[in-house]
Amino acid sequence: MNNVQPVSLELDRADVVVLFDWLMSVELDDVPISHPAEKQALADLLLGIEMSTDVPEATQAEINQAREQVARNMGW
Repeated sequence: MNNVQPVSLELDRADVVVLFDWLMSVELDDVPISHPAEKQALADLLLGIEMSTDVPEATQAEINQAREQVARNMGW
């Protein structure tokens, strides 16, 4: 029996935009993983963003702005 326990996570929109853009552009087969579940978790994250947000409609200008905002908060 599949016992799925959803978890809510709050992220800044800019973080989600950057993550989504990266997930859409990266070849998941090329991402270093130590277990197949890691690749599946990334695919699930991508699907969750697609299904529950308007982030997939972000323009290139919004993506660029989100990158700048996230990079500004890096602290290193």
